[in-house]
Amino acid sequence: MTLNFTKMNGAGNDFVMIDNRSGALALDTATIARLCDRHRGIGADGLLAVEPAAAGAEADCRMRYYNADGGEAEMCGNGARCFARFVNRLNGFSLPSVRFETLAGVIGAEFQGDEVRLRMSDPHSLALGENLPVQGRPLTVHSLNTGVPHAVVFVEELETVDVRGDGAALRHHQRFAPKGTNANFVRVDAPGEITIRTYERGVEDETLACGTGTVACALIHHLLHGAPSPVKVRVRGGDTLTIGFVQAADGSFHDVTRTGPGDFVFDGTIELPGR
Repeated sequence: MTLNFTKMNGAGNDFVMIDNRSGALALDTATIARLCDRHRGIGADGLLAVEPAAAGAEADCRMRYYNADGGEAEMCGNGARCFARFVNRLNGFSLPSVRFETLAGVIGAEFQGDEVRLRMSDPHSLALGENLPVQGRPLTVHSLNTGVPHAVVFVEELETVDVRGDGAALRHHQRFAPKGTNANFVRVDAPGEITIRTYERGVEDETLACGTGTVACALIHHLLHGAPSPVKVRVRGGDTLTIGFVQAADGSFHDVTRTGPGDFVFDGTIELPGR
């Protein structure tokens, strides 16, 4: 059996895109992992499938997101931008906007040329200034769920950070058990401008970008340093994403938006492994 797919990337985070609006395609964990394998498959940080929205849902379709290890995750910010543009292409680029279901809630997307402005679900589970033992030393760790859980550590020297070592230690830290967390390391370049590096669970390595991670880092930068909306976030792949938000009197965030690219790379056909 062969599978038609589209390869896309959002700020360097790359994805396999699948049209499953018919609901006929069922991919197991091992098959998804094989498709994302950079040596034996297409190669990607994750796979996204377009599926029909649930009956009665206030959405145009459903986004299913799977990490490179084949496990399903709640959300992927960079993937969501690619997903929105992929859905628009399936509709002949005729849509001014689209709403889609995710495990983290309904996401709205507006198209601005080649860029996509996402309206995110409201973040939750904020914790600031926790001192956690990481690889035998204490680190000050902040955390926030922006669709998926994120740990955030501010550093002065970003290039020398042990992203793989400290990132993996945070990802598997008992504080974030049992599901684990993504881990972000942040350098403040100027008020309202930060650069980040991210270790992603499921990929189990540093990635060139993480959309939900940019949101977590921007909001925590605002809380710690007073940076106003919008915040500019530069990611490892070199792109800069714009994070907008409103903070209510009770401290909660709403109207969180993220604007950035979602680029088509190529279309292809692959024989499904083990079929």
